Amino acid sequence: MNIHAIYHRAKHNWSYAYDRKTLHIRIRTQKGDIDRIDLFCGDKYDWPNTEKKVEMKLWLSDSLFDYWEVEVEPPFRRLVYYFGLHAGEEALYVMEKGFLKQPPENVHHGAFDFPYINPIEVFTPPAWVKDAVFYQIFPERFANGDPSINPEGTLPWGGEPTPKNFFGGDLQGVIDNLDHLTELGVNAIYFNPLFQATTNHRYDTSDYLQVDSTLGTNETLKELVKKCHERGIRVVLDAVFNHCGKAFAPFVDVLEKGEQSKYKDWFYVREFPLTVKGYIPTYETFGFEPIMPKLNTENPEVKEYLLKVARYWIEEVGIDGWRLDVANEVDHHFWREFRQTVKGINPDAYILGEIMHDSLPWLQGDQFDAVMNYPFTNAVFDFFARDQLDAAGFSSAICTQLASYQRQVNEVSFNLLGSHDTSRLMTACKDNEGLVKLSTLFKLTYPGAPCIYYGDEIGLDGENDPYCRKCMEWDREKRNESLFDFFKWAVALRKNNSALRTGSFSFIQADEGSDQIIYERADSKDRFIILMNKGGQPATLVTDAASFTRIDTNTNTSVTLVDGKVNVTLPAYGYAVLRTDVTSEQKQPQANVAGGAAAAVASVKA
Repeated sequence: MNIHAIYHRAKHNWSYAYDRKTLHIRIRTQKGDIDRIDLFCGDKYDWPNTEKKVEMKLWLSDSLFDYWEVEVEPPFRRLVYYFGLHAGEEALYVMEKGFLKQPPENVHHGAFDFPYINPIEVFTPPAWVKDAVFYQIFPERFANGDPSINPEGTLPWGGEPTPKNFFGGDLQGVIDNLDHLTELGVNAIYFNPLFQATTNHRYDTSDYLQVDSTLGTNETLKELVKKCHERGIRVVLDAVFNHCGKAFAPFVDVLEKGEQSKYKDWFYVREFPLTVKGYIPTYETFGFEPIMPKLNTENPEVKEYLLKVARYWIEEVGIDGWRLDVANEVDHHFWREFRQTVKGINPDAYILGEIMHDSLPWLQGDQFDAVMNYPFTNAVFDFFARDQLDAAGFSSAICTQLASYQRQVNEVSFNLLGSHDTSRLMTACKDNEGLVKLSTLFKLTYPGAPCIYYGDEIGLDGENDPYCRKCMEWDREKRNESLFDFFKWAVALRKNNSALRTGSFSFIQADEGSDQIIYERADSKDRFIILMNKGGQPATLVTDAASFTRIDTNTNTSVTLVDGKVNVTLPAYGYAVLRTDVTSEQKQPQANVAGGAAAAVASVKA
């Protein structure tokens, strides 16, 4: 056994409370190195009468490691435990204090300890997010519903976007086009910033308590939220609390009065006067952008102001959550108070952080519910669009991502394939509609909350900012209606089948050098097998299935059942979605290990 690859640590994503009575416990080993792992566990105050052995299940595999998981219910909410690893005739026992060749004589000397499941510490993200399909709207470019509030110099709708121009998109335009969202099937909106600012992107907030006058009023937003709620659509707003804008009144005061300003400690000033030397401001900013001074969230007055903002839009307007810009550069203390403030008003509010790297420190139940899942984005693009990963590499990247977090985090992760900060999906896929469909179908049949960036559903293209922020196309003659129909079908498929939202996830086939993948989503009701060929040539894939119902396939797809195996011949960029019978034999391991219908656990078989 390779002991150097074995890893477990109590708490975090390795042992955690999934609910008020259930623990999930995981351990990592070298890939293919271990045949069986047993968990020995019991109550630390009554070990002789509560000790039991539970066999762990191989949960995930990436290119280097196997990840094993088991679900247990401690009899008294507390648990001490150790692992028994078996490879052939060899056995090894893993304790917190190290490795043993024989079972420990006394578990109180070095076993792992989960002290107690305190209900207040159980990380419970909002349940509605598991069923959400988000739609991201960049408000200045979605629709112009009220030309009377257009900013000066507004250009005709549909022109070429630049970092500084305006086309008059506003909140009334969103209200006027809610039918489009209902037809698409989405049930949640994430808005880029709506508050008073000087730029078209509005990440330079000048007044956090006022809707930008070129978008509407606070009452307009209240009407929009009300109409969305009537349609079953939740609304999440963008909060820019890391920094403000150059026109934010406290910053203007510091600019004018320097060290005499009562707001000087609202910011991180290295030297007065505030100016830019070379390209570096004399005060902290977002990046080196002088119009975006960084806020000192340790300052009690700043904290009080921003928490008032967080309360106001939930209490007065009824929004359903916050997306937090540059969330990793704000101190953890502030985010803990922010969560307590927001959840104290609405426990079902969704708190989503913008973090592009490993985010475990923010996802322990005391700060965010989820983060924008850019590692997922990159893995999908690297496989489907950039040809930088083969099927095995893609499977490895996805499994590594799933293993990084607790199951309840994976269930509500914000999965996106394009945003105001990235090239559009169509452009990333090199204008290949087949690859757009495959990557979208994977996103919509994967654990977490998928998000559609406005216009991707009708084929808008565009490189990185500013070209990914072009005007929405409302002329049906200029839209890709067949692509829109595909998006509608894929959204409905997810919404109508719980297995595709909260069921287990597993790769069935993902081979080295291959362009084909087969994966499964399953719960106690249904089992789906999804086959994809992202290659430019037809391919035949074979998998086990006692019976199946074909849900949808590409044109020219052949699906047959021969000797209990499904033979699927997929065209270039083809897919097939099959529903198969869930037998009692398939249900039982899932119910014991992965939590039945509530599971979002994966077990790799390839």
